[in-house]
Amino acid sequence: MSSRPLPTTPPVVLFAHPAYRHLERLSARSHDLKAIEVRSLADLEARIGEADVLVVSGLWRNTLAAQAPKLAFVQSISAGTDQYDREVFRSAGIRLASAQGANEKAVAEHAMALILAVARKIPEARDNQRAKHWRPMISDIGAREGELGGKTLVIVGMGRIGARLARLAKAFDMQVIGVKRDPTSGRGEADEVVANQDLHAALARADYVALTCPLTPQTENLIDAKALAAMRRHAVLVNVARGKVVVQADLIAALARGTIAYAAIDTAVDEPLPTESPLWTAPNLLITPHSAGETQRYEDNVLDLLFENLGRLRRGESLVNGIV
Repeated sequence: MSSRPLPTTPPVVLFAHPAYRHLERLSARSHDLKAIEVRSLADLEARIGEADVLVVSGLWRNTLAAQAPKLAFVQSISAGTDQYDREVFRSAGIRLASAQGANEKAVAEHAMALILAVARKIPEARDNQRAKHWRPMISDIGAREGELGGKTLVIVGMGRIGARLARLAKAFDMQVIGVKRDPTSGRGEADEVVANQDLHAALARADYVALTCPLTPQTENLIDAKALAAMRRHAVLVNVARGKVVVQADLIAALARGTIAYAAIDTAVDEPLPTESPLWTAPNLLITPHSAGETQRYEDNVLDLLFENLGRLRRGESLVNGIV
């Protein structure tokens, strides 16, 4: 099926997100759009029939395509697009683009912050502050804070986020090994790049492992019990990718058994993380609430992509981060 065209009159853009304030940020710009904003799936379902353009991420359901006769384009708010069924979009003639790159700096910085937090024992310091406990000097050398210089960081996924994280890690004098599908292309700041099939061998060399890959059929459950067992006992796993890249039960078991020393995760299989999850109480785990890409500039970054892609659609050009 051919793609639906944008209307010749100003298009109706529907922003759908429970928290982001795209409409507020849009009001600060000169534009000819008719804009609507909704905060819930129920409101999205009620109003999607009005939309020529939809800006959405977690509220998307593939059944919505059948309720949107005018919809010509979906600009995803997120870099990840596993929630969108490509065939549904192709059959309906709806174009789709991701927000890849809108948060690459933020997510890389967040991954680096998690690495630093674990190395410098910032979570323990916060706990001590809450308890009004001034920790004495430590005789046990292995129990002290660490330094990153000379440590090896394995980055799984050397796209924009992984490449930027490699640059940040090199600033701390870390050795960087990248893992990517095609190791012959784009080594970037990494000291070495290996193929996906060499992942376990790379894990065995790591002090820190950072997951920055997209969720695909190839990366789902990539970090399982075997991968965790390949890591060194003092190693730290950092996940700023997607929760399903890691077999969560295997991670919980590895942390409990001391198979790896620590994990810092920004994503989980189920979000919000259920209160009964044992991840909450794992003493060697740091959790942030999928906030790596959520910055004060995020709405504006997405709007920049939206305006660029609307212009490209009108000119018949390929989309930035086009998926369908």
